[in-house]
Amino acid sequence: MLRRFLELPPTHTTLICVALPGLAVSTEQGQLNGRGLEGFYRAGRRVLSRCQLRVAGREPLAVQARMTAADRARFVGTLRVSPDCGPDPDLLVERTRHADGSERITLRSVSRRPLRLPVEVALGTDMADLGAIAAGNTGPELTASVHDSGLRWSGATGSSAVTADPPPTDALASAGLLRWEFELPPGGTATVELRVRPDGAAPVRAVGHGATSPLATARATGDDPESTRSCGPASRTSRHCCCATPRIPPTPISRQGAPWRCGLAPAESLTAARMTLPLGTRLAAGTLRTLARTQLQRPGAQLGMIPGPRRDAGAHLPPSCTGTEATLLFPVLLAEARRWGLPEQETQELLPAAERCLTWLRTTVGDGIYLHDPHPDGPVRCETQAHAHRAALLGADLLDAYGRPGGTELRQWAQELRTAFRAEFWIGDLGGGRPAAARAPDGRLVPHLGATASHLLDTGLLGGGEYAPGLLDKVRAEQLARLLGAPAMDSGWGLRGLGVKEPGYSPFSHRGGAVRVAETAIAVAGLAVAAYENEATSLLQGVLAAAEAFGHRLPEMYAGSSVRTGALPFPIRRPAARQPRPRPPECCC
Repeated sequence: MLRRFLELPPTHTTLICVALPGLAVSTEQGQLNGRGLEGFYRAGRRVLSRCQLRVAGREPLAVQARMTAADRARFVGTLRVSPDCGPDPDLLVERTRHADGSERITLRSVSRRPLRLPVEVALGTDMADLGAIAAGNTGPELTASVHDSGLRWSGATGSSAVTADPPPTDALASAGLLRWEFELPPGGTATVELRVRPDGAAPVRAVGHGATSPLATARATGDDPESTRSCGPASRTSRHCCCATPRIPPTPISRQGAPWRCGLAPAESLTAARMTLPLGTRLAAGTLRTLARTQLQRPGAQLGMIPGPRRDAGAHLPPSCTGTEATLLFPVLLAEARRWGLPEQETQELLPAAERCLTWLRTTVGDGIYLHDPHPDGPVRCETQAHAHRAALLGADLLDAYGRPGGTELRQWAQELRTAFRAEFWIGDLGGGRPAAARAPDGRLVPHLGATASHLLDTGLLGGGEYAPGLLDKVRAEQLARLLGAPAMDSGWGLRGLGVKEPGYSPFSHRGGAVRVAETAIAVAGLAVAAYENEATSLLQGVLAAAEAFGHRLPEMYAGSSVRTGALPFPIRRPAARQPRPRPPECCC
């Protein structure tokens, strides 16, 4: 039986406008031809796949395409309309595309003579789900009907409509065409504005437009000018990657993974909120409130767990459970947010959900020492133990602060975990040793060194401004810091997902060697807290150098070949920055 080869739609040359839940994905040509990922999206569904402009029967020649903001892209083209204009263009065509589902087309005459311009826009949609598009399983375009001042499409998966201002002089539903006639004097302009949205839906308004994201007003200062230049685009982008929940008042929560996954990603959302705590607690509070409503409360072994999909862990280990990670991060974020100024009323409101997370932890571990992931017969991962150890210590600190029981038992278990981990998770060698990536169910240690080991340095903020002890002692933490700062892991552009000397290493593998910015940030934070400034500085400077190479808009991951060896003198973005899934990811809960 032949397996179908799935070629993922590339994203490295696309312009992706984000104002969640809206997306607009375009190529540098500006035309939306319905190929690959092109189109306008709303909540993961493509509401318009084709938007092809012709002026005087011809397509404009694309001369410029650029992002003007995280949610907008601008395309400029030229045309020779008059037969006697010579080699020079006499019409400038500018298209501004917005993630909220709007597009403004401006025709600007640069001719010395009046121009008569027939304009037509061909529209179409398949109302396909983003996962189906990524897997190449889209259906045919739907048949259009004339609706109001535009066109409308209806199908089994939904309906959408496009309205035009000014209204078209002619609409041909069978071909999906809208037509206008414009007469431009020398230097004159004409504008057409198109708006697309699902039937009955309100205009897209990302929560970030209200400056909800704590990064929206963040400014970086320091000795390195690259930090200032990189922070600006990042802060402007961040407000478009937040969404509001349908509550009054709306609750902000970050969404991760555009364009492949713009829904709720519990573990990633909690991590993002934790990273922004020094800038404010509002995003943390919104994230915690949202995820508390998803927590499993039915009696049983999973009581208190926050559901999450499986995550690919590379070639050496089976997929991990992001629900486990999210459940352990919940009490950590609440405890640290309280230290950063979360109001007492909100802390007490969220405390029962954090208690249920901690109860799930103790129930799942039972009489054992380690927390298995995702099932009792699964591997014991080093990063899962780091998450569990931190959750136990910060959770105990939180419970004690409010006079709740259970803190003593959590501290005792954390001490037992530290003792066992230091004795059973370290692989000795002549170079000083390394932590194991995991213990297999048969007790065998998985020896490969990857970025997940950096979680062992990521401790949490306890009361009194002190940090929780880590799973590693001082000597082994120092050895891990050296390993993370060595050329095998530090690519010069950031931290590799897998060391270059490990079996299965590839600079483009999303869990086997590529640089993932989020993992590098966790490593930098852990190294800095543990006072390994040289290693932290090297990784941070590498990411800043990569940011400059990418125009200060870092992709999620990029090739991790070493800058020091000259194999890649500049970072190369992975063609599909996030692994798409042809169907919703299986939940391990």
